[in-house]
Amino acid sequence: MICNQCPRRCGALRTETGGGGYCRMPEKAVAARASLHLWEEPPISGTNGSGTVFFSGCSLSCVFCQNEEISQKDFGKPLSPEELRAVCQGLIDQGAHNLNFVNPTHYAHLLVKVLETPFPIPVVWNTSGYERLETLQALEGKVDIYLPDLKYLSPALAAACSGAEDYPDFAPAAIREMARQTGKPVFDENGLLKKGTVVRHLILPGQLAESKKVMDWVAETFPQGEVLFSLMSQYTPFGRARDIPGLDRPLRPSEARAAEEYMAALNLHGFAQEGGAAKESFIPAFDLTGL
Repeated sequence: MICNQCPRRCGALRTETGGGGYCRMPEKAVAARASLHLWEEPPISGTNGSGTVFFSGCSLSCVFCQNEEISQKDFGKPLSPEELRAVCQGLIDQGAHNLNFVNPTHYAHLLVKVLETPFPIPVVWNTSGYERLETLQALEGKVDIYLPDLKYLSPALAAACSGAEDYPDFAPAAIREMARQTGKPVFDENGLLKKGTVVRHLILPGQLAESKKVMDWVAETFPQGEVLFSLMSQYTPFGRARDIPGLDRPLRPSEARAAEEYMAALNLHGFAQEGGAAKESFIPAFDLTGL
């Protein structure tokens, strides 16, 4: 296939055996783990866990990525649509509250096929937010919950941290499209999210002003309750970030506290992550579990 699914629009030839383009991935979906995950937002994880499938490769190159082993070093196992659907069924059989596709954008061509026959539980599109509208529009009616990042609104910061100066051009438009597709959040009788969009933002050290800009955008763009907002304070320097001044330290409690206070002042509905989440032990083992 010739791939133009993400904003990079590489036009790369992706075959069953070889990858190309920015994500380096073949035509088949490459995954590194499929398991129940309890560290998502409460109405997504619930009591049993979210049925996560962690995909390999990425259309970004974030210097602080905690999943660097699979996003940038390409570890994983290739799966056909039939094999991937069987993996999803296995998660359902384990009691997953939903199917959570983590970093799925560059496999949209396969996931559309996998989702042609609906699953009995909600489908979560867990994404960096770096999406093309055309790719999202092909998913309409197949995805129940969108879980996008809104990492930055500054082109310079997006270029420095993710190698994507145009991230602020694409992510806000993508999130508006996601919210259009899902409508307001809908919960079941147990408080689990059945449908809706949850916008995530990771606070970076020394970048409180950027976090405030992101929260301002969400508050100004959506009526209260139209989307949920998840403020994440789990930043820990991983990978290349360990050698980058300013990003080479954990988030200070005062930075997280100031961001949480700003979120409350804007009356953004959603979640503020507990500081204890900033631990490497919360990162799952990418060892082909469940595949």
